[in-house]
Amino acid sequence: MKMTVLSLTSAALLVGTSAFAASAQAQQAFGYPEGYIGGDAMAWSLDPDRGSSRDSVGLRLRGGAQFNDYFALEGHLGTGGSDGGAELDYLVGAYAKGIAPIAPTARLYGLVGMTEVDFNLDRESGFSYGAGGEIDVANNLSINADYMRYLDKSNYDFDAASIGLRYRF
Repeated sequence: MKMTVLSLTSAALLVGTSAFAASAQAQQAFGYPEGYIGGDAMAWSLDPDRGSSRDSVGLRLRGGAQFNDYFALEGHLGTGGSDGGAELDYLVGAYAKGIAPIAPTARLYGLVGMTEVDFNLDRESGFSYGAGGEIDVANNLSINADYMRYLDKSNYDFDAASIGLRYRF
């Protein structure tokens, strides 16, 4: 009798472990990593320590891979806009993205990484950070908004607020 209980317990544990492993494998095969791409309108501001700020609107493409509910790697590529002689030729950056799910269809996130920005006046690179949020509007489509400090130099700051769409595949 004791051997039968031990065998049944072992069999139940084996079946449970197998079911968990199959579930995790299926989730991994059909869930993460999850790629995404997005497009945003980007209102940027070049704010020198001396003189007036220069503001304009450009476009930003972003893409990345989300590895679980809480972490992704993301890249940005932006261009466009000019004001008072400052013209954004491009910005390119790579970021680690921490994600905080606040509802099944809404998330807040923070970004940290490095960015290179090329204006017709200067090209600089440095540490970047920002925060934002997104809300799903369809199965694979979400609306997002964020604010990034792309450069924080001793003589100027370069910031951007963006709003756009993200498609997950």
